[in-house]
Amino acid sequence: MEKKHKFQALLIVFATAALGAQGTGEQRVTPSEVKWPAPTAGGVGTSGVSGTQTVVLKGDPTKPGLYTLLLRVGPNTKIEAHAHPDDRVATVISGTWYFGYGRQFNESALKALPPGSFYTEPPNANHFAMTRGEGVTIQITGTGPSGTAYVDPANDPARKK
Repeated sequence: MEKKHKFQALLIVFATAALGAQGTGEQRVTPSEVKWPAPTAGGVGTSGVSGTQTVVLKGDPTKPGLYTLLLRVGPNTKIEAHAHPDDRVATVISGTWYFGYGRQFNESALKALPPGSFYTEPPNANHFAMTRGEGVTIQITGTGPSGTAYVDPANDPARKK
């Protein structure tokens, strides 16, 4: 198994254990109970941008089936155009998320999404995003397996390491 995949698998196991999943499928988690890992390069189903904190609330984005991720993206982060193979929906929990659709990052095409906003990431639909002076927390639900493909492979953070 590649080093990257081992890390992602460990992240999923850690996040699930940190939430106290009992295997029954029943969970109740308040914001103060979320155990945020150290900022890393995200995980499966994220942009992979450095500094992203990812907690898997339900499921496993590497496998078929429903999953839910909680992402925390730091201030002044730019995410280039990319897509995911699965159908996803998301809600902004805190902060303002600047989000747009297209094959190329275009700041003028971003829409400011304040807390409570909802958006979709249809399968293989290219999108891009950024934060400004504040970070953002978003919740994403999809049907795995997930992954990330950058329009321009040179923009893929995994290739820049």
